[in-house]
Amino acid sequence: MAVLAALVGLFIGSFLNVCIYRIPRNESIVWPGSRCTKCGNPIRYHDNIPVISYLVLRGKCRFCSEPISVRYPVVELISALLAVSLLYRFGPTLSFVIYYAWACVLLVITFIDLDFQIIPDRFTLGGIVTGLPLVYFLPVSYKDALIGLVLGGGLLLVIIYGYYFMTRKEGMGGGDVKLLAMIGVFTGWQGVLFTVFASSLIGTLVGLPWAYLNKGPEGTLKAAIPFGPFLALGALIYVLWGAYLIDWYFGFLG
Repeated sequence: MAVLAALVGLFIGSFLNVCIYRIPRNESIVWPGSRCTKCGNPIRYHDNIPVISYLVLRGKCRFCSEPISVRYPVVELISALLAVSLLYRFGPTLSFVIYYAWACVLLVITFIDLDFQIIPDRFTLGGIVTGLPLVYFLPVSYKDALIGLVLGGGLLLVIIYGYYFMTRKEGMGGGDVKLLAMIGVFTGWQGVLFTVFASSLIGTLVGLPWAYLNKGPEGTLKAAIPFGPFLALGALIYVLWGAYLIDWYFGFLG
């Protein structure tokens, strides 16, 4: 079952790459078929096998030898890893299917945010609308999901305005607020609190070296680092291992 989940995850990851590239550019994710972004030649089916084709082609287009971003196999492998991890967590249940689809959305959000510093509403608001009826099949009560929705949006707004009040600088954007609200639907208010803590911790650990390495001549950052990927990672950690980490933490405190 795990092998099947991994294989399906690889092929779904290939489709997620299409979404990551085309959606921010307002292109159809259905038509035309995959093609080289430089020379425009269609990618043959045997050159579109997840991970394997990248290795066989040595990371270059068959026609024009344009380098293919290593992101493509990375996204495919992450998708497969998420499928296997969630299968082990929930077993072959409807909860697994829903959470894997949700994880795929978070994966697409992550890489779009990294590239364009935007989080499309179709994923966040669409996730909220789609997620509320699906809560029935998840280990989250409707009450916790609704509180998570309100808390997710409200808590991050407080943080954003608090940061602006203290620094007079803009931090996170509205897309992050809607993302955390969407996360709250699928994880409940407990997941929101965990996600904020985990994403802030990971963001600090990554952000400090990033700020040092990308410091401009006047001390300003050459490139901003989006917060959406950290929220997505924190949410996935909660769904996969949150209960164990919380038990370990309180056990450690005694």
